[in-house]
Amino acid sequence: MPSHRRPRLLAPLLLIPLISSCFASGGGADESGAGDGKGEDGSRLRVALAFPPAENLSPYGADATLLSRLGVTEGLTSLDANGSAAPALAESWRRDGDKTWEFSLRDATFQDGTDVTPAAVAASLAKATEAEPAPAALEGVTLSAEGSGDRVLRVTTDEPDPVLPLRLSSPSLAILSKEAYAKDGRVDPVGHATGPFELTKVNGATSASLDRFDDYWGGRAQASGIDARFIADGTARANALRTGELDIAEAVPVAQAASLDKATRRDTATTRTTSLLFNASSGTFKDAGLRAAARAGLDTSVFAKDVYEGYGDPGAGVYGPAVTWAEGKRTAPVGRADAEKPGGETIKLATYDNRPELPEVAQVVKQQLEKAGFKVELTVREYSRLEGDALDGKFDGFVLARNTLLDTGDPVAVLASDYTCDGGYNIAQLCDKGVDRAVADAEKIADTAKRQDAAMAAEARILGSDAVVPLVHQRIITGVAGSVQGVVLDPYERTLVGTGTRR
Repeated sequence: MPSHRRPRLLAPLLLIPLISSCFASGGGADESGAGDGKGEDGSRLRVALAFPPAENLSPYGADATLLSRLGVTEGLTSLDANGSAAPALAESWRRDGDKTWEFSLRDATFQDGTDVTPAAVAASLAKATEAEPAPAALEGVTLSAEGSGDRVLRVTTDEPDPVLPLRLSSPSLAILSKEAYAKDGRVDPVGHATGPFELTKVNGATSASLDRFDDYWGGRAQASGIDARFIADGTARANALRTGELDIAEAVPVAQAASLDKATRRDTATTRTTSLLFNASSGTFKDAGLRAAARAGLDTSVFAKDVYEGYGDPGAGVYGPAVTWAEGKRTAPVGRADAEKPGGETIKLATYDNRPELPEVAQVVKQQLEKAGFKVELTVREYSRLEGDALDGKFDGFVLARNTLLDTGDPVAVLASDYTCDGGYNIAQLCDKGVDRAVADAEKIADTAKRQDAAMAAEARILGSDAVVPLVHQRIITGVAGSVQGVVLDPYERTLVGTGTRR
């Protein structure tokens, strides 16, 4: 059975605040203004997020993307609309030999008033490397950082890392000031980050208050602050938007989309794929022939059409159509076993209800597997109450909505994390020498096109194992009140509010 480390990021979420012009906005945002004439209270944004804080807002765990979506934290780099590394706290970078990169830092200030210096950034990255468990972006990587002059940071890895600038865009590698790090290992981002909005109050898993950080290097945000609410129930989020209690509601359920005015809903193709993962190391689906039988018994065409009501595309692979280069490079699955006839085995299937379509997806999966000859017991709980059991292999099948460019923006990283023997987020419990070899080969390649080719070769082996069955590639629906402009519709789901978001 493969070894597992606790995941560093909540899988159904996503990373770093990007400049809002990188992606389509909710309409006509003017990045130069400092308000909308309604006064401080009138210009605050009321935002609902689907996932509550799970780990006291530690940047190393499930809450990293909450911080990035609210514009609190940043890393050295971000991702642009093409999935390439873009400047954030680093203005530019260059490679110096096989193992070292130099990053030129911009003139920036932490929210506690201290300067963003090479020493401060190096110390912050050092804390991330010491975190237990290690952040997902550092999976299989050992790095060290040191200042070199007033504005230059040198980052060195033990082995050559051709995608280090992408890796450093991870929300789990957000840069925080010295005072954020307590002696007992706790990390407190409140008042210690660099983004356009500063956390001022956190009310457990219920709500949070943020104020504009006026000294933000990217310019003063147009909203004076954010009143964030964590509302796990998707119908409740949609209702609150419809009744005027919210300005922005993330992840509006498909079933609620028609109840919103067309002008208030935005659907965006994302790099998120909803898949059925089979436990390949224990239980019924340790048998590759039974995995093949289960996969053959699934009609994946119904999910995009019926469950997602057209807000999705039929599952084609680990990467969906939002990963624009993937379709032209995809090859047939490699090494599939012959299907065996099920003998009425009872399997434990699970999913979570933070994303309201998933229980319906799981019900359809249950029906199809039962028709194929299995008996199915379905468990549905809130994600944080399922994650540990899923990673420990306590389910035979798990329906997961996973953003394939979550941790680094590198297509190979998700394969290493989710489908290799030592992967930190290997819910499928897959441990296959051929897969591990293909992923390791892909990790060594620096050339972008060749790395993509190698990623697709690895995908073919992963799909051939039948440990994962892609069901649907999601479009995300964001509810945006008519008075709101500049919402960041990010295909990577890493950003929601930017400097130009206002009402």
